[in-house]
Amino acid sequence: MDRRNVDTDAIFPKQYGRSTARSGYGPVLFDNWRYLDPGDLGSDHALRRPNPDFVLNQPALRGATVLLAGDNFGCGSSREHAVWALRDYGFRAVVAPGFGDIFRGNCALNGVAPIVLAQNDVRALFDLANAGVLTVAIDVHAGTVTAGPHVFRFALTARQRLLLTQDIDWIGATLSHRERIAAFEAERLARQPWLARMFPS
Repeated sequence: MDRRNVDTDAIFPKQYGRSTARSGYGPVLFDNWRYLDPGDLGSDHALRRPNPDFVLNQPALRGATVLLAGDNFGCGSSREHAVWALRDYGFRAVVAPGFGDIFRGNCALNGVAPIVLAQNDVRALFDLANAGVLTVAIDVHAGTVTAGPHVFRFALTARQRLLLTQDIDWIGATLSHRERIAAFEAERLARQPWLARMFPS
């Protein structure tokens, strides 16, 4: 998707955001660009006319799990539904030169890797895709995107890697440190025993 500043309303139009369920949004991902006729909550999306010029409707790209995008992808409102729609469609990573800040945080929380590469590296991937190289391997531990003989490097925080590799949310990430939390609480009570009387368990 070689365009800049794709906002969250383009990714997930607001008329579909009337539920807090995290699934069922794949059919309306990029809704306004993906279909020739408008849709709403009552639409049977299987019967709508796909836009043959839209990139995700190209036969060779159906079922893609990595989205290559332009700079500032996911800008605009803090609409977590946009990431839910990407995940529900089947995307597990978005590669771009930059993201909207809230969108990037929502990606890791919902099992979609937000991969930031240098502008020149993203352009090289677009050139490879246009030449027919449509398969990449992403290693979130090593921080690499491999396309044929080409290797591009990116960085994730330790928290992002944990969220993505274990497919958990912030609560799950916190609970992964339960032994350290318990040790801290025990040490704190040893130093300040009166807290046990103030805040009995």
